[in-house]
Amino acid sequence: MTPRLDAVGLVVSDMAASVAFYRRLGFPFPEGAEHEPHAEAAPPGGVRLLLDTEDTVRSFHPEWRPPTGDGRAALALRCDGPAEVDAVYEDMVGAGYDGALKPWDAFWGQRYAVVRDPDGNGVDLFAPLPAE
Repeated sequence: MTPRLDAVGLVVSDMAASVAFYRRLGFPFPEGAEHEPHAEAAPPGGVRLLLDTEDTVRSFHPEWRPPTGDGRAALALRCDGPAEVDAVYEDMVGAGYDGALKPWDAFWGQRYAVVRDPDGNGVDLFAPLPAE
């Protein structure tokens, strides 16, 4: 038996707001997903993104409570190049989303930035820097 990563699940407080955020980043949620208690997107790459409302999670785990404080997990989205990191960051911030960390050339060799989804989850945008 070898378990493999198939999906990442997030609990969301507002399905419509979360679907809009992740659609803007290119996740192909089906029409009407914003009105459902559970939604799935299967972008290229093979790992699905699953969104469940807080009420959905409480329906099978009644003791579940939203976490408090800063999150400890983030999604990391690889961009085609450093310019795309900048463009996606500016698009998301221009649309009113929280730009948690402006694009910068990280010492580990990537153009790197962070935006936050409507629930405060980090979404890392990155691309390798050209070799010098």
